[in-house]
Amino acid sequence: NFYGEDFQIEYPTGAGQLRNLQQIADDLAERLISIFRKDESGARPLYGTDVLLQSDEHFDDLLLFHEYFDGDTGRGLGANHQTGWTALVAKLIQPTFQRG
Repeated sequence: NFYGEDFQIEYPTGAGQLRNLQQIADDLAERLISIFRKDESGARPLYGTDVLLQSDEHFDDLLLFHEYFDGDTGRGLGANHQTGWTALVAKLIQPTFQRG
């Protein structure tokens, strides 16, 4: 990155840990990706308590891209679409996957 690995700021705020900008970007990308990833119980945070989307086999691989998300739970809010700005999460997944 432009500032290099020596430029560090506290992240998360108040944690007392210093991270460089690449580490912070990687963490933020992982947090966004995790909204769409199934958790240990097989539920996707993006669907919250929607029983149909969480448990019906016909929706198992369906990913909706919402306008915005609940900051505490990751549940998708607002209109949902099969495309849109939230689909940019795919651009975050690609380099993460390539790095291993």
